Amino acid sequence: MIGMSMVIPFLPLFVKELGVTETAEVKRWSGLVVSGVFITAFIAIPFWGWLGDRVGKKKMVLRAILGLAVSQFLIGLSQDVVQLFIFRMLQGALSGFIAAALALVSSNTPKEKSGFAIGFLASSTAAGNLLGPFIGGMLADAFGYRYVFFITSALCLISGILVLFFVKEINKSRSTEGNVLDNYKFIYKNPRLKYAMLLLIISAAGISMIQPIFALFIERKIGESAYLATITGSIFGVVGMFQVISSSIWGKLNDRKEIRKNLTFALIGAGAGYAMHILSTGVWELIPIRALLGFCIGGVLPSLYSFISKCIPDSRKGGVMGIASSSTLFGNLIGPLSSGFIASITSIEFIFILSGTILALSSIIAYHHLRESKQEPQKISPLEKSKITEEIAAGTYD
Repeated sequence: MIGMSMVIPFLPLFVKELGVTETAEVKRWSGLVVSGVFITAFIAIPFWGWLGDRVGKKKMVLRAILGLAVSQFLIGLSQDVVQLFIFRMLQGALSGFIAAALALVSSNTPKEKSGFAIGFLASSTAAGNLLGPFIGGMLADAFGYRYVFFITSALCLISGILVLFFVKEINKSRSTEGNVLDNYKFIYKNPRLKYAMLLLIISAAGISMIQPIFALFIERKIGESAYLATITGSIFGVVGMFQVISSSIWGKLNDRKEIRKNLTFALIGAGAGYAMHILSTGVWELIPIRALLGFCIGGVLPSLYSFISKCIPDSRKGGVMGIASSSTLFGNLIGPLSSGFIASITSIEFIFILSGTILALSSIIAYHHLRESKQEPQKISPLEKSKITEEIAAGTYD
């Protein structure tokens, strides 16, 4: 995640380096190369997840991380902005590392500890996203934009080697029936999974709505400053730091207490954190608010992934987790797109209130519709257990 996140901040600058000079064109191509990867990933990840259930989840982790290595190397070779856009689309089609890792971790971990395992994975992801932009900026200044992609490719290759030799797939159950559409039908027939997927989209959209306008919000607080970028990055990073701290804590709580209650508190806290931004009169007051926000956000997506993991049999872990990851990507795509339009006709402050309201209201859905099943099949064959677990998840088991 350090490698993948350290290239994002300077992508618009790389677009300019490839020959795009007009400001309007730079903005247009920057939007395309950033969002293009999400579009192809949204389509491809459910397929890769289904394939993982058939051939093995570790193989899908290796495929994803090596696919990232190849795509980042090709991006570094881009000679014009069209090639950059094509290779970014290829990255989205070949990636899905987080979805594959989620499927492998949740399948490999005993159900009573899966919450902590998924929370710890979320902490690792947040740590990479926190450190990446800082490291990427230094490397870009030292070596140039193009070489950062080559360094990212090397990091992905090293990660793939580590996975190959040190990660063991303990649960090697395979699915030989069904297809990607069957996984969508499985979710559709299960009310709890339907609401969980809906909450993934809503919460991801609500959390990501603020990203495009946050720098403008800080600029209003401090006015013209030579250190605007530094201050914005520092205040923005407080959320990531507390996500790193809190995700594994929420994970442990999800193993001990009912997930819907933890998720309800996390959503209410995140909603309050966003709404409290408009009460601040200076940037220093934002630090405790951002700390609360980061702590609560650290419990939202990991809790939803943990709930989904506990609702599905091992034979569908890859496929359903792929759809869950795709739903998160969709939320991350529509959040910034909608906030830019809404802010243009309302105000920046309204976006913070809107995001907070969306997350807080989502807690009602979480509390009323994400009840965990108490039934557990025992002393039966693995095949029978898989079938009965599917029936329990679908709510059709007597």
